[in-house]
Amino acid sequence: MTRVVLIRHGQTEWNNAGRYQGQSNTELSDAGCRQAEMLAENFPVKNVDCVYSSDLNRAFATAKAVAKCFNLEVIPEKAFRELDFGDWEGLTYEEINHKWPEEVADFFGAPEKLNIPNGETFSQAAQRSVKRLKEIIADNEGKTIVVAAHGAVIRSMLATLMHIPLHYIWSIRQDNTAVNVLRFDGDYVMVEAINSTAHLGKYIPAGVVKGQSPTK
Repeated sequence: MTRVVLIRHGQTEWNNAGRYQGQSNTELSDAGCRQAEMLAENFPVKNVDCVYSSDLNRAFATAKAVAKCFNLEVIPEKAFRELDFGDWEGLTYEEINHKWPEEVADFFGAPEKLNIPNGETFSQAAQRSVKRLKEIIADNEGKTIVVAAHGAVIRSMLATLMHIPLHYIWSIRQDNTAVNVLRFDGDYVMVEAINSTAHLGKYIPAGVVKGQSPTK
């Protein structure tokens, strides 16, 4: 079997501010850097063979912290970038909802129908990311692969791989530095963990209210 560990990036200042990042190239905040360090120090898998990441800085820095522990280099992959939020990028929920209330209703209520102005659909994000993931798995059969990416695209990947309709994508929670572990045996996929943040212990980054997830 081939094991894939999907991890979400650490916290950013835009997460704290509630701004939609999409493919904007934001950096980890101080708290996000600490989260990445804690993830690396308490990584749930003992042996890793290769590390891939979205080429956006917040994911790449998170992946680099993990790769360092295994003496590996991070391989950047554009296919694992976050959902392209188009005209929404850099705006808060309130700002988006004021201008595009119908689209926001679809975003949460019918994400499979969502059409972000000048952006990307969840289906498109799922197709590009899962296609590349399957190619990487085929090239690394029997190995343990780490992939660092983003909240929406990881949700899209997990839903697709678990045969969950995109309508229910928000049933899959993804906190900052969340760990998701999957095993692949041909077309068979077994999920071992979803949204694990055990590596953070009781640590709560500044600006995050306990029990609430930072913005996507």
